[in-house]
Amino acid sequence: MRASRSYRLVRGVVLAGLTAFALFPLYTMVLASITPSIQVQLGFAWLPTDLTLTPYIEMWHTIDLLRFLVNSTLVSLATTVLSVVVGLLASYAIVRHRFVGKGTVLHAVMITQTFPGVLFLLPLFILYVSIARATGLTLVGSYAGLVLTYLSFSLPFTIWLLVGYLASVSRDTEEAAMTDGCGRLEAFLRISLRMALPGVLAVAVFTFISAWSEVLFASVLSNEQTRTLPIGFQLFKNGHGTVQWNQLMAASLTISVPVVVVFLWLQRYFVRGLTSGSDR
Repeated sequence: MRASRSYRLVRGVVLAGLTAFALFPLYTMVLASITPSIQVQLGFAWLPTDLTLTPYIEMWHTIDLLRFLVNSTLVSLATTVLSVVVGLLASYAIVRHRFVGKGTVLHAVMITQTFPGVLFLLPLFILYVSIARATGLTLVGSYAGLVLTYLSFSLPFTIWLLVGYLASVSRDTEEAAMTDGCGRLEAFLRISLRMALPGVLAVAVFTFISAWSEVLFASVLSNEQTRTLPIGFQLFKNGHGTVQWNQLMAASLTISVPVVVVFLWLQRYFVRGLTSGSDR
């Protein structure tokens, strides 16, 4: 019993320390976001004397934050919808149909996940420029270019995860629905898709968050009209090169809260989706 009490005490102390360590950056962000700019520039104070909500108002005027918010929302939603739709159709074809090279396709999908994204930055830029010269279709600096780029990274993960999930759906159940008069598409929507919903939500959350927070490709493939939030935040700087830290922290918190709330709401589906298919 003494050992058990000692273990609980040590565990509680360790967990409290880790929690404090994890929450410290959040504390500094909140504190900086309600501190006047002059005090922030002078240095960090654990308990500042002056607190203000002005940064939460000024951040909308210092940069075109609303446009960046709309851009990130459009790009992230488009990437998520296309990734889920294309990934579902590709995964269903792999699971339910036999074709030459099926195993090769699955291995190729996984191999693409082993390379760091920075390796594709220059080739994609050259490819988009070549397409623009050949066809007149502008991809650099457009929403389409960002969405296609994000799809190239989210689709392999989407396909691999949904293959594992759809494989756990009984083929007999789907065939029974087709026997009762459903077409293949209707049976897929009513049976397979409904049973694979946790996996679909998992890839949707993963894809949306990845596109929402991506910096590297957005910094190269976007322009003034299509900048997303991570790139727009770099403009919180005055003419002398001084960063408006309080407004930057206020904007970061404001933009992060909706994403965190949605993630927590769908967390159980996300965990179920990531752990699905592990017994195959």
